[in-house]
Amino acid sequence: MATKPSSWQRAGGASAVVLALLSTACSQLAPLAPPSPPAVAPSLPAAAPAPVAPSQPDAAVAPETPKAPIGGRLADFGRERVSSEARTIANWVAYSGDNHALPFIIVDKVQARVLVFDPEARLLGASPALLGLAKGDDSVPGIGERPMAEIRPEERTTPAGRFAAEMGRNASGEDILWVDYDSAVSMHRVRATNPAERRLQRLASRTPRDNRISYGCINLPESFYDRIVKPAFEPHDGIVYVLPETRPAVKVFGAYTVTPLARR
Repeated sequence: MATKPSSWQRAGGASAVVLALLSTACSQLAPLAPPSPPAVAPSLPAAAPAPVAPSQPDAAVAPETPKAPIGGRLADFGRERVSSEARTIANWVAYSGDNHALPFIIVDKVQARVLVFDPEARLLGASPALLGLAKGDDSVPGIGERPMAEIRPEERTTPAGRFAAEMGRNASGEDILWVDYDSAVSMHRVRATNPAERRLQRLASRTPRDNRISYGCINLPESFYDRIVKPAFEPHDGIVYVLPETRPAVKVFGAYTVTPLARR
């Protein structure tokens, strides 16, 4: 396609003559040689970059110790004096709700003592208890399937841990509170069938040092079992916390210390 003419091309010959005269005049005035390019200052060498100090590794920051929760609901011990570990775990249960609104029991093996709480963590009662003969916090695998006569003295431990407990019956038809069914560990009334074991006398003594006599079960005075334990757990299940004696309780349960609010 052809290009359209411009307005100068349509002006005719007269305009062309004028342009020629102007062009001649301008050529007489213009310099013959092209102007010299402007002087340019020589470029300076680029300055060397300033040295950069080597980066220092971040200083190691010690992990922050989690602060103990303050306030909230705590266990109500009434006037009962308890060990520091029993108090720590009971307060943690009350604060965290780990008992899931169920009654719970704390078995303090070091003190040979049992603490029974209602679902709101109020102490219902406390009692001495007889525990496994051997010191330790674990059960021998398969021990619940073995006849009692085959259980050696060093295997007669009361295992530590958190157990979902429920009322049941043993092979003799006696009502008991099952603590660890697989290991055949239960909480029941003391059985004074062997006078040489002096179980009643051991329960009545003021020291926990002679309360290790059972095969692993937790023996209680008959009146305490019937009056406190059975009514608390018979309507529904509950939780039993058996405190360890060879390692910290807070690690066994994943617990923490709850700090009560300061009194004003």
